[in-house]
Amino acid sequence: MTKLQKISKRILDIILSLIGLILAGWLILLAIIIAKFDTKLSGIFRQKRIGQYGKPFYVFKIRTMKNIEGYTTTVSTDKDPRITKAGRFWRKSKIDELPQLVNVLFGDMSFVGPRPDVPGFADQLTGEDRIILTIKPGITGPASIHFKNEEELLQKQDNPEYYNQNVIWPKKIEINKEYIYNYSLLRDIGYIIKTFL
Repeated sequence: MTKLQKISKRILDIILSLIGLILAGWLILLAIIIAKFDTKLSGIFRQKRIGQYGKPFYVFKIRTMKNIEGYTTTVSTDKDPRITKAGRFWRKSKIDELPQLVNVLFGDMSFVGPRPDVPGFADQLTGEDRIILTIKPGITGPASIHFKNEEELLQKQDNPEYYNQNVIWPKKIEINKEYIYNYSLLRDIGYIIKTFL
């Protein structure tokens, strides 16, 4: 990705995140309030993720899960018992991702790019695969669209964590590398449109 492409991508991110926060600010606030009562925890979920150049940052989401003692996996399936009724709606509609507009505005994320992973995935990349760390993670992207039903897919597996690490994750690396090698702003706009549709 050239310097000019990075600048134009950042300008698009700032414009779209501001528009998004202006239009959806009321919905984010409403979802936070509902999530607070629904989960009996803070309505905002903050989690450490790996960002550009391997630098950790905190991603913001609407909280969709309650705490269940002894349940520690970071891989969630479609029927995860921690997901509340309202949380299931937030996740299906992707409303839980809206607070990440703040991450985009602050420059930790982009609208389009590889999804930011918890430590233990992107930060462990080696060789040519580390090109994924040269760009900011995104709210959406080609891998997110390809695996739009990821939780349903994981639900069908006998060992969801194994399937995530050995099937889904390698495929995401492949898709994200192709995105970077063939980057264009028009493709970014296309991915944004596909995500909304």
